[in-house]
Amino acid sequence: MTDELPDEHPDGLPELRASDADREQVAEVLRDAVAEGRLDMEEFEERLEATYKARTYKELAPITRDLPAPGVTPPPVPTVSMVKQPAGAGGWAGRIVGGDGSSRWGVAVLGGFERKGRWTMPKRFNSFAFWGGGVIDLREANFADGEVVVNCVAIMGGMSVIVPPGVEVLVRGIGVMGGFDHREEGVQGDPGAPRVVVTGFAFWGGVGVERKVTKAERLRQKEERRLEKLERKAARQEELEESRRRALEGSGSGDLGHRDSLDDARSIHRAAMEQHRELMREHREARREERRDRRDDRRDRD
Repeated sequence: MTDELPDEHPDGLPELRASDADREQVAEVLRDAVAEGRLDMEEFEERLEATYKARTYKELAPITRDLPAPGVTPPPVPTVSMVKQPAGAGGWAGRIVGGDGSSRWGVAVLGGFERKGRWTMPKRFNSFAFWGGGVIDLREANFADGEVVVNCVAIMGGMSVIVPPGVEVLVRGIGVMGGFDHREEGVQGDPGAPRVVVTGFAFWGGVGVERKVTKAERLRQKEERRLEKLERKAARQEELEESRRRALEGSGSGDLGHRDSLDDARSIHRAAMEQHRELMREHREARREERRDRRDDRRDRD
């Protein structure tokens, strides 16, 4: 009787099991790809789910076959940056691109307008809303200058200015029976990050200023928190197993061993109770995070 051998690749190499580190390396490639716009969110979520379900290298390999390898930058194309660098690590300089901007005006009369996604914010963007509303979303935008002005005029209407973390915000608008949101002022910007000045006039209307991360970044942060929880759970489980092992070793060592075993049993009970409480805390936190994600998704759609 012969042992059953694992399946082989066409090249003759044995099929090997993938480790958690292998799956995490693939997940990192996927996170980079969605940040660079190579994958949309639906593709990212599908591939990420397949990554964590994969058991072998053969199942992992197709997931990133059409994506650049880690650390490899695609060939440069003139005037277009192919790689989106993270903010605070030299990426802001790549997002201040000069020029006139891709859109200078936004008008909403009994309706609405929206500027979001990949666009270039000019040195001055003028917006007007009358019985309507507008959204100026700068989270994925490039900037024509290190200081840009968003001029908002809202008459019985509203404007929403959304900026990414790391950007300094100054609010200089005037409100008459209306107002401008000043909550994001006073937050120091990252080195090299642009400054956004929100100015204008609101009459029976309002201009809101909000600092938010992109959906891709929010998903990446959620994944990081999930991995941290798994690490804490593994550490607690290891501590519990060690206490059980000590209790079993001491059970056959006489009266002194019996007392030690009782102490270890109490430690095991305390550790198990603490693990249960921690799991309940994580469950409550997961439910709060799920509600927060649904709320953020609805706001992104709106």
